Amino acid sequence: MLLVAALIVWLIVNATKTPELFLKATLIGVTNGSVFGLVALGYTLVYGILELINFAHGDVFMLGGMIAATFIGADVFNLGTNEAWYVLWPAILAILAICMVSCGLINATVERIAYRPLRGAPRVAPLITAIAASFILQNIAIATKGPNAVPVPSILPQSAVFTIGSGNNQISYKWAALIVVFLTVPVLVVLTWLVERTRQGKAMRATAQDREAAAMMGIDVNRTISFTFLIAGGLAGAAGTIYVSYFTYDKWDQGFQLGLIAFTAAVLGGIGNLPGAVLGALLIGMIQSYNNALTWHSPGSDWTQSIVFAILILILVFRPEGLLGERTPEGG
Repeated sequence: MLLVAALIVWLIVNATKTPELFLKATLIGVTNGSVFGLVALGYTLVYGILELINFAHGDVFMLGGMIAATFIGADVFNLGTNEAWYVLWPAILAILAICMVSCGLINATVERIAYRPLRGAPRVAPLITAIAASFILQNIAIATKGPNAVPVPSILPQSAVFTIGSGNNQISYKWAALIVVFLTVPVLVVLTWLVERTRQGKAMRATAQDREAAAMMGIDVNRTISFTFLIAGGLAGAAGTIYVSYFTYDKWDQGFQLGLIAFTAAVLGGIGNLPGAVLGALLIGMIQSYNNALTWHSPGSDWTQSIVFAILILILVFRPEGLLGERTPEGG
């Protein structure tokens, strides 16, 4: 509580001293947090049904970005910042669909080959396998795109949605950033509807509660788990496409770095809880942005990663169920 109180005081003082900088940092944090949220949703979806931390998920996200980078730079789409909207947006949606389907299939294939044979094994076995799958996907990226960062043409509109202030204190929020935020909200709504309201979602929840009982009730457990990995991979593909479109680059180790941040966000919000994953991602995004941008007694950008993972440790120690998760007793 003392730590939270100190953080609130620090934010209030910074907001008072440099309001324009504070607003800019908040907007950047919300935008980055939205990308983290799409990746965190995939982590929390798989954990909710299998209680497996799929460390390869971040690398599926990275491959989604690599696939998107290939198509964005391809002559068949001929994308550029001056394209008419009726050319640009169908092309972006087509690339988004291709990446979602491709990453969904990659993720489902990893589950079928690497995880399914180990379903009855001790928990450490699939965990080690997930790390191995992560390295394999990273090496695929290195073999196809090389070890250096892959530049991506800027295709999202860069015009300002609104502008506040003037001169050096001017704050502009661009359409490119707003599009990133807007894409996260419908994804969360559709995913929540899928899990809570559809027949397949009921099968997913039943499988998450008790696999053996679900199988006795006629649910195809293997198909349900594969479907979960397919959806999680699709989310990673969407996140990868949005990431490279907004940040205009990708690299073979980007999935490992951002994946750990997204996993921290899922734990912070309550892993297994879909709204919690997005809430945790937004909080992590803003914490990163505040530390990088604010000037009054800020630890500085060199400490950003340390702060994020210190939060992970504190959450696991003091509130392992997360902000929106529920504490459940271990089954005997």
